[in-house]
Amino acid sequence: MSGPARAGETDGTNLLLYQWRNGSSEARDRLIERLHPELVQIAAARLRRERESSLSTGDLINQVVLRIIRSEGLAFTDRAHFLALSSRLMRNILIDHARAKASSKRDHVKIELCTAIDGGRRVDLIALETALIRLKELDAELMELVEMRYFGGMTIGDIAIVMGVSEPTVRRRWQVARAWLADALTNPLSDD
Repeated sequence: MSGPARAGETDGTNLLLYQWRNGSSEARDRLIERLHPELVQIAAARLRRERESSLSTGDLINQVVLRIIRSEGLAFTDRAHFLALSSRLMRNILIDHARAKASSKRDHVKIELCTAIDGGRRVDLIALETALIRLKELDAELMELVEMRYFGGMTIGDIAIVMGVSEPTVRRRWQVARAWLADALTNPLSDD
């Protein structure tokens, strides 16, 4: 997409965000409609190759939109912040779904997430959530970066905007986060 067209799209999105913050439910609905294709991409990336999941892309998006609408006092500054929050909510929904399946006494199947970001390696969502909780204690910004990149499928550029740092900084921190997570998933803490 060309620069001016993208700038116009961003201006329209920012205007809708502003109007929504000032109480316009019509602006909220138009914003969600405008960003729906990006939400579909994020949701599809999260659900791709997940075994025996009862969630569809539409289900995941609908749950995110409902949580956003029900939340009080949300103040999105721009498109990237909206997508980052949507990404985080998708992560929470997937974790809740995995936990619900794990607590089911019949036909338990481990819920795994497969993404092209890390070479398509399957990851147990509950193990990943445990690792992310540990990572948050060590470095909350690294955990947020993982949420945006892994669960949200956000680009390095969008993450740089949200975090207020340069793209090379995001790339370096992403490498650190991936290495730490790989180790944490390979060598989980024991319950002893």
